[in-house]
Amino acid sequence: MQLSVVVPTLNARQRLSRALDALGARLPDAEVLVVNGPSSDGTSGLVREHAAADVLLELPERNLNASRNAGLAAATGDVIAFVSHGSVVREGWHDALADAIDGGADVVAGPVHRSVSGGVTTEAREADTVAGRDVTYFDGGNVAFRREVAEALDGFDEYLQTGAARDAAHRLAGMEYEVAWRPDFAVLRTDGDDVADRMADDSDVPAWGLKYRALGYRLAKNYGLRASVAWRALRHALADAKSAAGRVFGGDERPSAWVRNGRAVVTGVVAGVEDGLAARRRDRSPRRNPNGVSTRMDRAMSRYEP
Repeated sequence: MQLSVVVPTLNARQRLSRALDALGARLPDAEVLVVNGPSSDGTSGLVREHAAADVLLELPERNLNASRNAGLAAATGDVIAFVSHGSVVREGWHDALADAIDGGADVVAGPVHRSVSGGVTTEAREADTVAGRDVTYFDGGNVAFRREVAEALDGFDEYLQTGAARDAAHRLAGMEYEVAWRPDFAVLRTDGDDVADRMADDSDVPAWGLKYRALGYRLAKNYGLRASVAWRALRHALADAKSAAGRVFGGDERPSAWVRNGRAVVTGVVAGVEDGLAARRRDRSPRRNPNGVSTRMDRAMSRYEP
């Protein structure tokens, strides 16, 4: 197995240093590609001096999925893993991956352990059936693909600022690829390092708006307009509305914020569904990715080999 590890990063020098230390110690033979957004904290210098980094790609975009796709396009391995800049690979990670790949797995995923006060929490396998598809979700900061699967998927959808890993899970299921869950394929994120599935922090769209625009987009793009899918989106919204109402009645949130977030949910879903249906028309193939690697071959990028 020739392994490439792609590490997208943006203004996370200290966390990235820990991640690279672990990759160097536990995956000494892997090709490590760091894809740096427009960081301003000395990240470039750190990567150029770190022994674990083989390739540094500099992008002008504050888009996590653009970074993932740039790394995918530059990687040379026959297995390509994506590790968050806030993730430290654990002992057993490589062996679990190799065993799964040797066993014929298309995609390998595993838990994210989080160090918190008093101990460590962890994730369990999350799966669901959506419109007849058996979907296994994964964390985009701890997943590995066979190269041919990643290329068939055309990478991640760069339209999405959040939720692109879940979108990829739906598309993998639609293409009949299986995600193998391995408990020992694990990473650790310390308290405060729980990196969201996006890197842009200057968006003027409220967090709830981003979440529901992504939800509407991926459901409409992957499944079209179906009553069962619409009900799924509504269930998510109702659950969040109930939780937010509890915070209002508990005095932790103002009613005006609840109304503002509700408006963001509605406008986010509508915008996401419209854009998702347009994307579905643009890419009618099973991969459903009109904003993937193949559409961005002219990406502005600088490459360095420390």
